[in-house]
Amino acid sequence: MSAESARTIALPSGEEIAALGQGTWYLGEDPVRREQEVAALRLGVDLGMTVVDTAEMYGDGAAEELVGEALRGRREEVFLVSKVLPGHADRKGTVAACEGSLRRLRTERLDLYLLHWRGRWPLEETLAGFTDLMEAEKIRYWGVSNLDVDDMTELTALPGGNAAAVDQVLYNLSRRGIEWDLLPWCREAGVAVMAYSPIEQGRLPSVEALDAVARALGATPAQVALAWVLEKGVAAIPRSGSSDHVRENRGAVDLRLPTEALDALDEAFPPPSGPTPLEML
Repeated sequence: MSAESARTIALPSGEEIAALGQGTWYLGEDPVRREQEVAALRLGVDLGMTVVDTAEMYGDGAAEELVGEALRGRREEVFLVSKVLPGHADRKGTVAACEGSLRRLRTERLDLYLLHWRGRWPLEETLAGFTDLMEAEKIRYWGVSNLDVDDMTELTALPGGNAAAVDQVLYNLSRRGIEWDLLPWCREAGVAVMAYSPIEQGRLPSVEALDAVARALGATPAQVALAWVLEKGVAAIPRSGSSDHVRENRGAVDLRLPTEALDALDEAFPPPSGPTPLEML
């Protein structure tokens, strides 16, 4: 499981990032687990899972502080992502929120900064904040999370809005609605798609059909679920709170799903048959 074998996805700029990264939702909230979680994040970087995703919302900043500790001395090895809460996402608030995230993360810049979901502030306000941050070299790219096709169409029609690099959305075997319209739209527009909760917060591995495919491939259900997302050309950021879990997730990178496995998964988890409102967790 060398880091060199890792799959990548391309951003609109042409830069390639690891397709399998690490999420941090609910990390950093229990002091008893802190050392274990720091070790897990560091191991993930060792294994090539170099996209690390966090947000000011997670643990009210606790996850960002954990990430800052874990990445001490290793900042240049990772593609670091955080998010601004919708309530902070006017022009000045976006800048202030990013500066708070930078302090907690112990870094001078983010590689990618996302609007966590759409709120009361016009997209123009958030975009202006992102532009200010780009000009100040506090972020390298910006994007969004939990925006559906109508929102993305509105965003990219704004001056500078077509610079959106990523739409991070809920996507996994049991949540396939984006395949009908959002995923094709993003591909056409050149916007990379990143899946959060790619194993449905650990619930998918208990599904018998998924377990049967995993047994046939000599893999774990979680590995199959992650490999399926990667096969779709979508990045995945599963949360990994322990080193054993990190190693298991990393095994998905080297797993290729044969046609019969993909067919079995389609039967158990059918693709959408029509438009589906974007789901969120």
